Amino acid sequence: MSMQNGYPLFDTFSRIGLHFAHGNGAWLTTDEGEQYLDFTSGIAVNVLGHTHPYLIEALKKQAEKIWHISNLFEDPLQINLAKRLCAASFADKIFFTNSGAEAVECAIKTARRYHHVNGNPERFRIITFEGAFHGRTLATLAATGQKKYLEGFGPKVEGFDQVPFGNDAALLSAITGETAAILIEPIQGEGGLRIIPNTALKFLRNICNEKELLLIFDEVQCGIGRTGKFFACEWANVTPDIMSIAKGIGGGFPLGACLATMKAAKGMTPGTHGSTFGGNPLAMAVGNAVLDIVLEPGFLDHVRIAGDVLKKGLSAIVDNYPHIVSRTEGFGLFSGLKCVIPNIDVISALRNEKLLTVSANTNVVRIFPPLNIGKEEIRDGLSRIEKAFERISR
Repeated sequence: MSMQNGYPLFDTFSRIGLHFAHGNGAWLTTDEGEQYLDFTSGIAVNVLGHTHPYLIEALKKQAEKIWHISNLFEDPLQINLAKRLCAASFADKIFFTNSGAEAVECAIKTARRYHHVNGNPERFRIITFEGAFHGRTLATLAATGQKKYLEGFGPKVEGFDQVPFGNDAALLSAITGETAAILIEPIQGEGGLRIIPNTALKFLRNICNEKELLLIFDEVQCGIGRTGKFFACEWANVTPDIMSIAKGIGGGFPLGACLATMKAAKGMTPGTHGSTFGGNPLAMAVGNAVLDIVLEPGFLDHVRIAGDVLKKGLSAIVDNYPHIVSRTEGFGLFSGLKCVIPNIDVISALRNEKLLTVSANTNVVRIFPPLNIGKEEIRDGLSRIEKAFERISR
């Protein structure tokens, strides 16, 4: 058996040479016993931190019963989680997936099928926005539209029209008789935590109503409480027809979902879509446990308060170190710093202070603590950022 250069994994990640042995809450410990404050949360995934006892217990209980039955059979856990997501949102129907990209794929297919069964199969095109990130499958890459991700994978999947960020005239001119839907992240994640203004989301809702288009929100990264509301679109009081979620809903266990209104999901009839592992009992047990905590009265209030502490601290750091960072991005516990120097240098300096963060496009550092983090741990993180910036300044 040949292993070129001795490394058995695909070389698709530039991995950092840290080996974590275990985690607890907002902390990760290496195999050498070094502790790191984790402000990545597995890229906005571990909403309740590491090794949360309630999630562990839910997974253990289910693991001793049934792991997998496929979607050939009904699963009460699946129906329960779907009902709870519907009750907490605009949706009437749910399709469970294993990842965010699958959830976005399902959203795209749902929108296209809607127009097909309405007798308009020519309406299949989806409008997306510059700076978007919707996943790594061939269709979600086409929706993302960034050349660096598309290069080398053959012809771009047909049916996606990307318009500039915040350009209403370009958006209106892109709508044709073939347009099926508009797909947007209420806050761009990989795109640098850029917030779509409330007025813009309301404008999109009105345009979709007027042109008989479906509005799709991608809340894979910004949903499940990260902004202090269950879904980020709630801040604008705008509801979509379809939404893709993942990351936080599983609290670290692979889980995603496509949410839709009854009207939008009308074309998704038996045989039109499927998943072998989607909605498996282990994922459903954990997803229900996550909702038990995130939807508990007072939890999202805590997220908003913690988010304010983080944002104020980051704003003060921006004022003190304008030669390193120019402004804050995002809000709540979905925050970041726009860097003046290369963001990879900032992330490296923070890692030297045992603080873990993650990069984004437009030279941003993303800061994603667990949603149940305490104020003292946020202040600890802010202190580490200050120390790193003092070292950079020296």
